[in-house]
Amino acid sequence: MQALLRLSKAIDWLNERVGRAVLWLVLVAVLISAGNALVRKLFDTSSNAWLEIQWYLFSAIFLLCSGYTLLRNEHVRIDVFHGHTSLRTQAKIDIFGLLVFLLPAMCLIGWLSWPFFLRAFESGEMSQNAGGLIRWPVYILMPIGFTLLCLQGVSELIKRVAFLKGLIASPVYSKHGKTAEEELVDEIRAMAEGESK
Repeated sequence: MQALLRLSKAIDWLNERVGRAVLWLVLVAVLISAGNALVRKLFDTSSNAWLEIQWYLFSAIFLLCSGYTLLRNEHVRIDVFHGHTSLRTQAKIDIFGLLVFLLPAMCLIGWLSWPFFLRAFESGEMSQNAGGLIRWPVYILMPIGFTLLCLQGVSELIKRVAFLKGLIASPVYSKHGKTAEEELVDEIRAMAEGESK
């Protein structure tokens, strides 16, 4: 079990690093969106490429941060039964959900998305919009994102089993301190203060 807990810790480390890096794409997407809106209003012109890059960034944020969201226990959970049970029962419910729903679905979707990416990559598929972007960079996000989420599901499964065996504290409502948004604001502030010195 100790080897599995080390694997879980490595997966957590990976998703934490990916999630923290991808958080910056939120700022990039907002800046591109604001710049595109300004150019459209001031100069009465626009570009499909700028619109599509916003969609690509949103896809990257959503797909690449899904494992990070599960790690931080900030995913959507239907709390009708879960919140009114003991920690051990919550861990058992989570194990059931991970084994029956999350892991099979993520493995299947990740596997099915790979050929979708390969076809676009080999054909050089482009957007049908005038001035649009090449498609394979956004398609590769699907197998990567679902793989990261699947790995995090494995990590969460290991932690739930370890908790039931009495090896670790409950991971169900683990506290990570500040939210991801608060951490991003702190990093932006620190960068701004560093530049002003």
